[in-house]
Amino acid sequence: MQRFETYLNENLPKAASFHPVYEAALGDMLKAGGKRFRPMLLLSIVDVYEPMLYNSALPVALALEMFHTYSLIHDDLPAMDDADLRRGHKTLHKRYDEVTAILAADALNTDAFLCISKAPLREDIKIKLVMLLAQNGGGQGMVLGQAIDCYFENKPLDIEQIKVLHTNKTAKLIAASLQMGAVIAGLDAKMQKALYDFGIDFGLLFQIQDDIIDETQSEEEAGKPTGNDGDKNSFINLLGLEKSIEEADDLAKDLQRRFETFDEKLQEALRPLITKYLYRHQ
Repeated sequence: MQRFETYLNENLPKAASFHPVYEAALGDMLKAGGKRFRPMLLLSIVDVYEPMLYNSALPVALALEMFHTYSLIHDDLPAMDDADLRRGHKTLHKRYDEVTAILAADALNTDAFLCISKAPLREDIKIKLVMLLAQNGGGQGMVLGQAIDCYFENKPLDIEQIKVLHTNKTAKLIAASLQMGAVIAGLDAKMQKALYDFGIDFGLLFQIQDDIIDETQSEEEAGKPTGNDGDKNSFINLLGLEKSIEEADDLAKDLQRRFETFDEKLQEALRPLITKYLYRHQ
């Protein structure tokens, strides 16, 4: 974690100009902290299988964090969640203005792919990484999930539709992080698919847990506004708190079982992250 944090702070986006706040805005939400969950998934796999490639994978891990951060900045905008707080700090549109927030997020989105393109990895590997991030983060993935989420606010969905929503909005980028680590480490297609499928269900668990946290924790405990999901298609609103906790527990147990079928190296790589988040809703 510290290696990545140091790398991130030494490689914040730069765009020197006479604009008074633009360059600062690019880095503010990156510096504000967060779980760094997606880059840690990628780096953990690379570190255990191909530690010599760890430094080469750092730009790709940074790209994931930049892409994720862009999505959070947009998610917080008045047109979406209209949030005042993110990671315990003022959201970007509150700190500056809405235009600055939109443009800083746009820049982080595009610059994420620039980071991958500059990574000291083989060209075919970088093309595959760009494809995975675009496929899972773009119009067929995270953006689709966000579109469904916004369009169907105040329009209740059924449980399968909610799973489609959150598979796209949350789970695909988590699954892509695991597969991208496997691609850099040279793992075979079967293992890449197993990790991706595991990541999809782990991402769904992550979202159910977020819904539980929104219902049960204060703004100070969560580091972001809570209790704001009343109009959203959340697991809590459909299933209720008790059933959502049951759903999370069942999914966590299934993921634990599948995790234990991975080889020892992979278990060693991912155990600290997986065990930390499997039951965080409890």
